[in-house]
Amino acid sequence: MALPIEDYAIIGDCHTAALVGRDGSIDWLCLPRFDSASTFGALLGTEKHGRWLLAPTAPDARASRSYLDDTFLLVTRWESPEGVVEVVDAMLPGAGHRSVVRRIRGVSGRVRMRQELAIRFDYADALPWMRQAPEHAAPGGFAVVGVAGPDAVIVRGPAMKASNHFHESLFEVAEGEEVDIVLTWFQSHHRPPAPVDVAASLKETADWWRAWSRETDLPAPYEREVRRSLLVLRALTHQETGGIVAAATTSLPEQFGGSRNWDYRYTWIRDASLTLAALMLHGYEDEAGQWRRWLLRAIAGDPADIQTMYGLSGERRLPESELNSLPGYNGSSPVRVGNDAAGQFQADIFGELMIALREARRIGVDEDEFSWPLQRALLGFLEQNWQRPDNGIWEIRGPQVPFTHSRAMVWAAFACGVEAVHQYGLDGPADRWAEIRDAIRDEIETKGFDATRNTFVQHYGSTEVDASLLLLAQIGFVAPDDPRMLGTVAAIEQDLLHEGLLLRYRTESGVDGLAGGEHPFLACSFWLVQQYAHSGRLDDALELMDLLVSLANDVGLLSEEYDVAGARQVGNTPQAFSHLALVRAADAIASAIGSSAVDSSAVNS
Repeated sequence: MALPIEDYAIIGDCHTAALVGRDGSIDWLCLPRFDSASTFGALLGTEKHGRWLLAPTAPDARASRSYLDDTFLLVTRWESPEGVVEVVDAMLPGAGHRSVVRRIRGVSGRVRMRQELAIRFDYADALPWMRQAPEHAAPGGFAVVGVAGPDAVIVRGPAMKASNHFHESLFEVAEGEEVDIVLTWFQSHHRPPAPVDVAASLKETADWWRAWSRETDLPAPYEREVRRSLLVLRALTHQETGGIVAAATTSLPEQFGGSRNWDYRYTWIRDASLTLAALMLHGYEDEAGQWRRWLLRAIAGDPADIQTMYGLSGERRLPESELNSLPGYNGSSPVRVGNDAAGQFQADIFGELMIALREARRIGVDEDEFSWPLQRALLGFLEQNWQRPDNGIWEIRGPQVPFTHSRAMVWAAFACGVEAVHQYGLDGPADRWAEIRDAIRDEIETKGFDATRNTFVQHYGSTEVDASLLLLAQIGFVAPDDPRMLGTVAAIEQDLLHEGLLLRYRTESGVDGLAGGEHPFLACSFWLVQQYAHSGRLDDALELMDLLVSLANDVGLLSEEYDVAGARQVGNTPQAFSHLALVRAADAIASAIGSSAVDSSAVNS
């Protein structure tokens, strides 16, 4: 049985990521990429579906853990009656083979350790042929190779014995001793790669993360949480292609025991655009250029063919299927691979995309020969299609409707185009775009606003509200303190606040076409923090922000949703949307505090 979601930390190499449980078991790892089939799949089943356990044999051993400062080197400190050991878990960034390093350090006493290895390739559907490989072992060590189909791994470390398709070893670590275990993935038609220098590799990995982290500009409030969130966003960015995955996992449920289980290991245009904007605002210009190049490759061709999401290298075919080989997280089935939402029409992505590219211009990323023509082509497509109903930001699987948030994001797309022409001298039909922009505003204010309740509505013809309406102020469609926006906030608070946190929308309205419900969505609650901060409710912003950051696990990670009654995280993890929303909420609070300080000094003078 898998652990609670908050009991997992990640280690990653910006190609893929492993989930390491508080019990010392790696229960999820896809090799060689985020969206590859799992090698360890116990997260969505049991130990029979693949895991790598490393922990003291003492049943009463206690674990505490943290990341080594601004890195993704996970240090787990085990205290047992026999003594104390530390396990350092890391993945090694860079080109080449994917490697997981587990170094055990003896701190005091002599601790007996147990290693249990169960390799299960292809989502636990391919049991590998395992053999000892002394010719490939590190000097004085032991090695075992596992092969199935195109995949192979070599594990170097203490000697292991095989039993019923599991490999196990028992060994002791005394004070001052170090024991290294390294798992390396390689293509099965190749020879196993040479052993890595563990000490040098760990130092290089730590230095790599620290160098990246030092480049950022951080707001004073919530500096620690923002730094870790930016690191998470970097960890979810594929180093070679620039694709940004929404999360490292698939099928962690939005409702325990329910069927709202989706594969998030792909690059959403929306999530990637918002992630890019958050990174750019904190000094990461290189990422902006890399992601823009990814975008140009992914959506090259006819703008009418743009998808909501792509594979890490821009792959377009992401057919959704259900796996029989994995039973699901604590029985929550089905387990899905791929995502049919790739074929939906979600009009809001044009706005997020144009905003991100506008921010790139504003920080000095020059337009190249392809980037502006691409934006013109996208706006040309929108000119003919902006009135189409869509599936919306939440990827509704019910009938398409004209979502108010989607129309507002289309408004933002045309506003960005007009600005590019007028302020940056780029070529384009600014007058026509401005005319469409203004027509969209008029339509939203007429059809997307309920004057009786003084609130914008989820979609035309509805009286429901939606947390995505909070973004209308963030994109400048209305001011945060506009009476209509304040009325919308009041309606959202009344309808969607659930024990202090915000739901995306009322699932009982039936708009999403799915059975069952879900829990509060963390990004939405961070949006409410941002709205509070920008509309003069700083105390409310700080109170909600403090609550939200307290929901992160012991190493600062957030999933998609939160079960308030069960006091546990829900959904895929770590969730880029949650972490980028945390960053923007902290920025808003910093701005509000700064404005308050300026106002106070002006009054006092």
